[in-house]
Amino acid sequence: MKTILAVTLFICCGVNVLFAHSELARVTFQVIAPTLDDSSVVYITGNHEKLGNWNPGAIRLKKMSADIWSFSSQFPKGFTLEFKFTKGSWEQEAVRENGEIPSNNYLDVIQDTTVSFVIKNWKDEFEYEIVGQITGTVVYHQDVKGHGLQARDIIVWLPPGYEKNETKRYPVFYMHDGQNLCDPRTSFIRCDWQIDEVADSLIRKGEIEPIIVVGMYNTSDRTPEYSPGPKGDAYMKFVVNVVKPLIDKTYRTLPDREHTAVGGSSMGGIVSFMLLWEYNDIFSKAACMSPAFKFDNVDYVTTVEKYKGPKKDMLVYIDNGGLGLEARLQPGIDDMIKMLEKKGYKENRDFYWFVDKTAEHNEAAWAKRIWKPLTLFFGR
Repeated sequence: MKTILAVTLFICCGVNVLFAHSELARVTFQVIAPTLDDSSVVYITGNHEKLGNWNPGAIRLKKMSADIWSFSSQFPKGFTLEFKFTKGSWEQEAVRENGEIPSNNYLDVIQDTTVSFVIKNWKDEFEYEIVGQITGTVVYHQDVKGHGLQARDIIVWLPPGYEKNETKRYPVFYMHDGQNLCDPRTSFIRCDWQIDEVADSLIRKGEIEPIIVVGMYNTSDRTPEYSPGPKGDAYMKFVVNVVKPLIDKTYRTLPDREHTAVGGSSMGGIVSFMLLWEYNDIFSKAACMSPAFKFDNVDYVTTVEKYKGPKKDMLVYIDNGGLGLEARLQPGIDDMIKMLEKKGYKENRDFYWFVDKTAEHNEAAWAKRIWKPLTLFFGR
């Protein structure tokens, strides 16, 4: 077996949205894999339902000859496909010759086309050491149910000193995509946000007050749950009416809105804003990392525009990169910032915006910047 140690893994968490475009183009994917035997199966996975919405074992390629596998489908013109190839699981994805995990492949759908890839190395041919571990104390609540939603696990990270001081109460930071927050073993492609290490370090340095972090796992319904619409409404009610009462009952929280924040990335970024906007009596702060405010058929800017009520008391942290999917999200972020300003919200008072034009759309990038909203929301 080949050995690769301490590999940093990157993956773009594309926004998986269903499209209603009338113009379609056929894309044929061809994989030439000379090292695979006759019994091997090749799969494609990516950011569209026809690519399995990142399920690594859903879309099987057809074997055409000894070394060639193929898959063909129609996609909306103008859509940017992001995709990878696997042998059925993320532990068997295609890798570079040195075993490094590559970034996603991108393809702008413009016309009927065929794209070919020569793949000689797969992840299961290498031995990897998972870098990182859980820092501090975490508690798992399994199979928490919400009305009309799939059950999911909830992970709770407790700050240093929680067990020793039995009278102290803590602010709470609720976060989406909970499996990606602090455990590389459960994170998407073994790359986590490192929220545990970052929060622990900031607390011990005295730069933020001790907080509790609650991570709500996503499900295969991630996109509709994190989007405006019936499923998104059900998910927000789940957070407010099921998760928060559970946490406030079980842990020593400061349950008032001033000490309650929410955050997430990509679609998790927009649903964080939605929770702050629509449940402003529950949440006072939202961290929107690489948010899909206005992206293809998702549009929350118009919702803010149509609002005629009083100015909301809120603090919003908006954060994004500049490469790949980040560039496609930028126009929607720009529109939301302009709309907030039009509604009377002031930058560096009601909302803060940070952009790193060199950053990609992945957990590794968000891990580098999560200290910013933590310090803004909970700084001493």
